[in-house]
Amino acid sequence: MTTFDSHDADSPVKDTIWKEQVSPIDSIPRPIAIAGLGLALVLVWQLVTVSGVVSAIILPSPAETWREIIFVGTNLVSGGYMLGALWITMQEVLIGFVLATLIGVGLGVLVGETRFGERAVMPYLIAIDTMPKIAFAPLFVAWLGFDISSKVALATFVSVFPILVGTAAGLNSADRNALNLFRTMGASRWQTLIHMKMPAGLPHVFTGLKIASLGVMAGAITGEFLGGGKGFGEMIRIAASQLHTPRVFALILYLSLLGLAMFGTVSLVQKKLIFWHKDSRDAGE
Repeated sequence: MTTFDSHDADSPVKDTIWKEQVSPIDSIPRPIAIAGLGLALVLVWQLVTVSGVVSAIILPSPAETWREIIFVGTNLVSGGYMLGALWITMQEVLIGFVLATLIGVGLGVLVGETRFGERAVMPYLIAIDTMPKIAFAPLFVAWLGFDISSKVALATFVSVFPILVGTAAGLNSADRNALNLFRTMGASRWQTLIHMKMPAGLPHVFTGLKIASLGVMAGAITGEFLGGGKGFGEMIRIAASQLHTPRVFALILYLSLLGLAMFGTVSLVQKKLIFWHKDSRDAGE
């Protein structure tokens, strides 16, 4: 909260002071805040399991889950069968993300740069995006089979729309004065797109990419749930069918780490590629 502080109503403007009041909870260092919140959640989790409010079959204790986390981690490090399953899921996620990026940027340019794309193509894309994407999983399995292709297709399908929207929004956010300058200099439409619109729209594009980096994981795992396979999603399905909930929790944790790695990689590329965006934003604060 920002407050106005003046020692005297008649004092000169130079004596006017704006003070930023930071609440105590906001002054806690980030690592301590993350660790403290995590510890609090674990304590609540432990209390719930000890109280017997929820059956241990449904919600295992933190200790049981920790043992499974260690077991899965040891299997991965030693090159066991779980490493092969994780690699299959990683392939589905990475290929799906690359395809979603190519398709999303291409469609985003079509929608953002042409009237035909905006008026004719975009309504169909919106209609498709409003459909429940999980319902398409059996279709992809029927069309592409039970191998990795159907999972890649669903992962791509789930994550392409945020990239499309981010690209189109980025192209439309170009500065009008810069556009007029390029036109005055005789730049072609293609040159304006490559040298002005795309660089200016990269922050929006990366926003879509970061959303897609999380959605692509959900698409791949959903495909494994409904279409078989040999990845982590299939292992979760088997463990759940056997009521082995500690194993389910452990596998989900490692998948979340993979998702965080995807998100962190995209964020790192964003910082390296468009470092100027953060600097200009901070300069205006």
